Amino acid sequence: MQDVFYFYEMKIAIIQTNLIWENPKANRDQFEQIINTITQHIDLIVLPEMFTTGFTMFPNNLAETMQGETVNWMLNLATDKNLAICGSIIIEENAQYYNRFVFTHPNGKIETYDKRHLFSLAGEHKQYTQGTEKVIIAYKDWKICPQICYDLRFPVFSRNVEEYDLLIYVANWPKPRMFAWNALLRARAIENMSFVIGVNRIGFDGNTHEYVGHSQILDELGSTIEDANEGDGVFITFLDKEKMLQTRKSLNFLNDKDIFEIEL
Repeated sequence: MQDVFYFYEMKIAIIQTNLIWENPKANRDQFEQIINTITQHIDLIVLPEMFTTGFTMFPNNLAETMQGETVNWMLNLATDKNLAICGSIIIEENAQYYNRFVFTHPNGKIETYDKRHLFSLAGEHKQYTQGTEKVIIAYKDWKICPQICYDLRFPVFSRNVEEYDLLIYVANWPKPRMFAWNALLRARAIENMSFVIGVNRIGFDGNTHEYVGHSQILDELGSTIEDANEGDGVFITFLDKEKMLQTRKSLNFLNDKDIFEIEL
């Protein structure tokens, strides 16, 4: 009988840094320099929301296509370094702009998620097209649910009806609302009994909004595994899916979840 091996262990690198306002090439160069400092094997690198531009409401001069420089850059890194890399960028498709989460696999496969909840306070809903589909990504025997920033405030959309293992939020979440960031990430982990990764930026953007990071990784009970606080750089941790599954089995909270349908 042939042995079956499961990839239940995954090493994650999250990168928290300042973003250079509306300058895709400079941001790609910056992230590549940071990534090249990593000497240990990594399975997944997570970058912030709009990591090539910052959270801009001027997509017309900054948007790329799925065949553009940033996606190709992500593909080259993923294949060269034998890892997955993800984050959100501005994509133009069918004459519409999207805040799109791009996940590139080491084998060259690309999966995407378009931000569902557009941040009306900043006018995002006027510049970008709303996503219509919840996405679950399969990677190394893990089921990953990608989300973007403002999605964090809407728990119904992220409810773990698919039995995913990892919920990822990439963000540009400003300093005045950090209490909500910390509280909601912990709530999403607890209610979904899932690992949660939240990756935020630091520094000031072109609108003088300040960001103070607090990127973090939480376990299925909401306990902190990694907290970048206000640091600049790479933060690496190890996730054990088997332990998480044992916790789920012993408590069975997800078995009592409500059944519902979301109208998109």
